[in-house]
Amino acid sequence: MEKTKEKLEGLGRKVLKDVEKKENPSIEIPIRSLSNVMYDEKEKALRLGDKTSKRFFFNVAHAKKFTQTMMIAAFCKQLLGEKIHTSLRDMFYNLKRTFPNSNENTFDEQNESDPIIVDIEVALDTLREKLHLNADVRGRVVGQAKVVDREDVVDWSKLGSGGWAIPSNVEELKFKSVSADFILVIEKNAAFERLHEDRFWQKHKCILITTQGQAARGCRRLIQRLTEEYKLPVYVFCDSDPYGWYIYSVIKYGSMSLAHVSDMLGTPGAKYIGLTISDIHKFGLEKFTINTKDVDIKRAKDMLKYEWFQHPAWQKELNLLIKEKKKAELEALSGRGLKFMTDEYLPQKIKNKEFLP
Repeated sequence: MEKTKEKLEGLGRKVLKDVEKKENPSIEIPIRSLSNVMYDEKEKALRLGDKTSKRFFFNVAHAKKFTQTMMIAAFCKQLLGEKIHTSLRDMFYNLKRTFPNSNENTFDEQNESDPIIVDIEVALDTLREKLHLNADVRGRVVGQAKVVDREDVVDWSKLGSGGWAIPSNVEELKFKSVSADFILVIEKNAAFERLHEDRFWQKHKCILITTQGQAARGCRRLIQRLTEEYKLPVYVFCDSDPYGWYIYSVIKYGSMSLAHVSDMLGTPGAKYIGLTISDIHKFGLEKFTINTKDVDIKRAKDMLKYEWFQHPAWQKELNLLIKEKKKAELEALSGRGLKFMTDEYLPQKIKNKEFLP
């Protein structure tokens, strides 16, 4: 928290220094457009390039955004000072007002304040969670682990059928004990519930995490922290379609829109355990597939060009989907029996190390 506070104070001092030198106050912000996003082959992550732009106070086109940026930065420093957290929506309403002696509002809609939070995040090389701003809450976890969350000890193995809801901010979470050989990250809630009820996490000594769709920031950060702090391998289990495969790639490499925090949200060592188009034939799931739509084929063709999907195994799966025009959800495994996923599919894949990179 102190480092983040220092960064915010540094931003303020820089602007004050500009004023004292009678220069046009400015803020330098890395450009977040796709033209400034690149794939780092060595680090296996999407990275933001070195292109930047400046936001000036004495510039008609920049003045309002400059003021908004400084208002949000000051608000975050206040949050850190008071040791409280808030939501993006609460922040918007707290700062929404009319400038004195004018008809101009500080913010008209939340879609004005949200991008500026990202600007500050990028400019200060930090996470919004470290600024005490909470994002969406989504994802659940279960396993043999105990964590300390705001002085409460939470045992992930003793929370009934629901598991533990992953908070949006896991920066201050402390791990008391973790007993697991690997982490299994699951896209679908239904698959998570099946595996949880079957006590898969207990039988195979692992931690189960469901992202409930595209992984929220808190979920991605938790996966990374567990991997880094306990050296646990991560296996990602998604639908056999471009959307599911992209969910995996975001967990592993980061996303293009959040390339500036890939080092804090990405897990380069993650591996894909399934589902694949090849699995449809290998495990006799032909009767349980779904026809692809034009948007699926287009997405698959786009993904064929992504640098991080150039591995021959991924090229094969993407081309198979395009050729066969079939896809499959995790629930398709239930066509072979409700416990097929738990008793056969996953144990076989883990035992034989049948992962995609």
